[in-house]
Amino acid sequence: ILITWTKGFKCSGVEGKDVVSMLRKSIKKRGDFDIDIMAVVNDTVGTMMTCGYDDHHCEVGLIVGTGTNACYMEEMRHIDLVEGDEGRMCINMEWGAFGDDGVLNDIRTEFDHEIDMGSLNPGKQLFEKMISGMYMGELVRLILVKMAKEGLLFGGNLTPDLLTTGHFETRYVSAIEKEKEGLQKAHEILTKLGLEPSYEDCVATHRICQIVSTRSANLCGATLAAVLRRIKENKGVDRLRSTVGVDGSVYKKHPHFARRLHKTVRKLLPDCEVRFVRSEDGSGKGAAMVTAVAYRLAAQHRARQKILEALKLSHEQLLEVKQRMRIEMEKGLGKETHAEATVKMLPTYVCSTPDGTEKGDFLALDLGGTNFRVLLVRIRNGMRRGVEMHNKIYTIPVEIMQGTGEELFDHIVYCISDFLEYMGMKGVSLPLGFTFSFPCQQTKLDEGILLKWTKGFKATGCEGEDVVNLLKEAIHRREASEFDLDVVALVNDTVGTMMTCGYEDQRCEVGLIVGTGSNACYMEEMRNVELVEGEEGKMCVNMEWGAFGDNGCLDDIWTEFDLKVDELSLNPGKQRFEKMISGMYLGEIVRNILMDFTKRGLLFRGRISERLKTKGIFETKFLSQIESRRGWHALQAAPSVSCSAVGRAQGPMGRGRALKVPPAARIGATRFVSCGAGAFGPGQVKSASLPSLPVPCSFSTIMRETVKQLSPKCEVTFLQSEDGSGKGAALITAGGCGL
Repeated sequence: ILITWTKGFKCSGVEGKDVVSMLRKSIKKRGDFDIDIMAVVNDTVGTMMTCGYDDHHCEVGLIVGTGTNACYMEEMRHIDLVEGDEGRMCINMEWGAFGDDGVLNDIRTEFDHEIDMGSLNPGKQLFEKMISGMYMGELVRLILVKMAKEGLLFGGNLTPDLLTTGHFETRYVSAIEKEKEGLQKAHEILTKLGLEPSYEDCVATHRICQIVSTRSANLCGATLAAVLRRIKENKGVDRLRSTVGVDGSVYKKHPHFARRLHKTVRKLLPDCEVRFVRSEDGSGKGAAMVTAVAYRLAAQHRARQKILEALKLSHEQLLEVKQRMRIEMEKGLGKETHAEATVKMLPTYVCSTPDGTEKGDFLALDLGGTNFRVLLVRIRNGMRRGVEMHNKIYTIPVEIMQGTGEELFDHIVYCISDFLEYMGMKGVSLPLGFTFSFPCQQTKLDEGILLKWTKGFKATGCEGEDVVNLLKEAIHRREASEFDLDVVALVNDTVGTMMTCGYEDQRCEVGLIVGTGSNACYMEEMRNVELVEGEEGKMCVNMEWGAFGDNGCLDDIWTEFDLKVDELSLNPGKQRFEKMISGMYLGEIVRNILMDFTKRGLLFRGRISERLKTKGIFETKFLSQIESRRGWHALQAAPSVSCSAVGRAQGPMGRGRALKVPPAARIGATRFVSCGAGAFGPGQVKSASLPSLPVPCSFSTIMRETVKQLSPKCEVTFLQSEDGSGKGAALITAGGCGL
């Protein structure tokens, strides 16, 4: 947007307008060629880029020609007009307006005031009028006129040419100041102006030109020194080494201007090593370089978007995924098709949701990932209705997750013992609800056969066994006097989540988990649950939807990144839907995309670090940390987040491009979840519960919107579970929910 014209330009209808749009309009108007405008570049920036191509220390651009201006590389943390604190950005100073607020009034002369009053923009660009080529010759003319009027030059004679504005050109100043022929040039120029100069007149004119140009060089040097001093302070170095790229007719053509400028800068900055590089190719080369970079970045952006497009599913694709989920659900519910179904639709023997009559003290266990919780849940009804919970979180080490079943369940019982001692309840007898977030075939509420491990667990001797019995055996292996627990209910975490939220909202009949893994449950009509006898009422069905797609029904929307994640997982070919949407795998999907982009030269200058090659280094929590910010604020998180994973310090632009990958992966995952939720169909869903998610709020927002689009006839309320699934396990154990 053109702020204001300078250098004598006054074209109407341009100030306040986008000059690129105006140029594009004019190109289109001609119609005989097509040019894509990639960048608009100030001439000082172009000069800096031109010189910076040959000298990488160049971080200042200076123009002293018809007009004057400067630019330099400023720390982002100091640029309040742009969000972000990392890296640097080139600042176009527009220093020609320095003094417009009156700060230079004490050094402005009567001649400066006269030039300003006679200009096209009085009161504006005052610094430029003191030093630039457009006004230098005019300053000399005004001084000559004043001295002639006072009888100090030309015998007091004036000529029409000398009295005419603009007739003493700046190039005359350069010519007169030349060492050998300066006085001769002065005589020729003054004669051309109709004067009859004496030798003394020529010497005086030479001296006037010298004083005017020296003041210009000194003022320019002083302001440039201020810029360099700021760069030095920004860097916090004892001695600055920097290069200034310079262009402009005054700097290049005046015989002494450059030397005087250099001398002033070095005098004012004795602790800086400043090199001046003259731009031989003007600012056009720099503009072309900026354009080349912009063109390359635009091409890379298109390439990245094309790759990410596979993660963005259309409305039609989402409807198709929803329909496929419905088909797999029917297979899981059917007695004859259950064995071949990937979505197992397992009966849970939970036949109702909380009704407010539950009461008592219960112990609850919650095992669903690398963290394991033990809870004491006190449920009160009546006037004091409410739930009081105490819990402690324990870690499941990887060697136990992937060791033997006996080691795993002994560790669980050790944690129970530690918790009871922590609560001062050694030797108590309590009913226990066991939240076990893995696929189990239940034949009753307190019995469940583990079908397969998921989420990285591989403990041997457990698959095909009753996990309740494994827990009881581990309890008995400890000293009998420690505690006596009655395992009343085995509960999947989705069921626990649904029950937890159902205690607050009795319309809740769906549970959804999107965390380390992903799964859902809902209240199904008994007449449709063919694996269990009876047709009256409802029963909660644990869908185990993480295996959706294991039969190949999602192959057409699987990407190469999903395939790589699956191949390197502990269970290739299994839990394929979960690998597309859950927290255990989203970070790894992003890492694989970053790897692919880098190999193609679309990120990080094509250099892949060893850390980026490390499986699991880009944690899913990074998506939350990055996406929880907006715009350039995300870049403030990126150095500590993505760079710790990428393994090298990245510039803001590199991080900015990398930050566009996590949202694409997350949006794809969110919409897949929505397809599953939308598959319940009209009339089946009144309220759905969600656990407390380790993902950004945009995840839940997009999911709600997508569910609404895919199931327009359903009015769905989402209730986030603040207490996890342990509370739900206790509510089931309380005996008022289907026992």
